[in-house]
Amino acid sequence: MSTTQTKIPAGTWNLDPVHSNLGFEVGYLAGTFRGQFGDVLVKLDTTDTGARIEGTVQVASVDVKDENLTAHLQSPDFFDAERYPELRFLAEGVELDNETVEAPGEITIKGVTKPVEVTGTLSEPIEDAWGNERLGLQLTATVDRTEFGVNWNTPLPTGDQALSNTVTILAELQLVKAA
Repeated sequence: MSTTQTKIPAGTWNLDPVHSNLGFEVGYLAGTFRGQFGDVLVKLDTTDTGARIEGTVQVASVDVKDENLTAHLQSPDFFDAERYPELRFLAEGVELDNETVEAPGEITIKGVTKPVEVTGTLSEPIEDAWGNERLGLQLTATVDRTEFGVNWNTPLPTGDQALSNTVTILAELQLVKAA
């Protein structure tokens, strides 16, 4: 059985921040709490032999639809934006096979770096209406927030905790090939 290899032209691919989204989901009370970051930089470097993804996020750009909750997420209870203004991700040896992506890497939150397995999908490169080469990259990772010192919680009357320790990171990225 043969597979079709998605061929990504070698080079540097930079994030189109207007058409991209980086967010998170975490179980909270009876549902899912979601947020996103506005100030994100991502770069995909591809060669004939491999790929590398590097990204940074400004903690101050977190948005959760309520300014009091946004301020709480920037406090020492969560991201501690004053002491740790950036979140970082780095994956070398990224596998781009067919339409799938496997990116074993490292994520840094609150100054703590841990390994993380990022998976996702990759679109075929296309040319946009202005002559730029683009591709889409959808990535997902799951982390235990307590491994990074993000320990805030509140007990419920049942004895359970209000906030899950498991956080899913979701990235819907459009990348443009650098000239």
